[in-house]
Amino acid sequence: MNPISEFENLVAEYFGSPYAVAVDCCTHALELCLRQKRVAAATCPTHTYISVPFTLEKLGVRWNFENKVWKDYYFLGNTNIVDAAVLWRRDSFIPGSMMCLSFQFKKHLNLGRGGMILLDDEQDYLALKKLRYDGRIDDIPWAEQDIASMGYHYYMTPETAELGIERFSQVKDLEPKIWSWENYPNLTKMKVFK
Repeated sequence: MNPISEFENLVAEYFGSPYAVAVDCCTHALELCLRQKRVAAATCPTHTYISVPFTLEKLGVRWNFENKVWKDYYFLGNTNIVDAAVLWRRDSFIPGSMMCLSFQFKKHLNLGRGGMILLDDEQDYLALKKLRYDGRIDDIPWAEQDIASMGYHYYMTPETAELGIERFSQVKDLEPKIWSWENYPNLTKMKVFK
């Protein structure tokens, strides 16, 4: 088994998710879910990481800020997409959702960069695997494929996955930091959103 698949399986089992799709960062995980679900409108918490509203803008999603009190995760309003970038809890997968995790350097499982989408819909799983990898099917050289769908260069590298496998056992049972809306500034106060 390649290290990316092994890491996906490890994280999926920990969170209690049937499927996992490793990507290069949580922001791209959110973007791929928004693209896959063809989200036209959503709400975004006023207190979150700045890349979330930037991604909604990038994709042309109609959106607005929403005052939302949250802890460990939140749903992008009007979707089944969960920003769980700061969540680390065994068996915490929410059935029917697309949960986006982060392995950025401040997160519990610190890989420097990386993310993952947890989900239970097999069709979305297969589509997201291709969407994250230039429209390609894993483990087949791209020049030998007749690529039939659009994709993005958002895959996790094997080296990052290997680091994730190595560090997973070191942090899986440690008490995580609890994150909430209070850890983020009010984005509506920033010039870029005025």
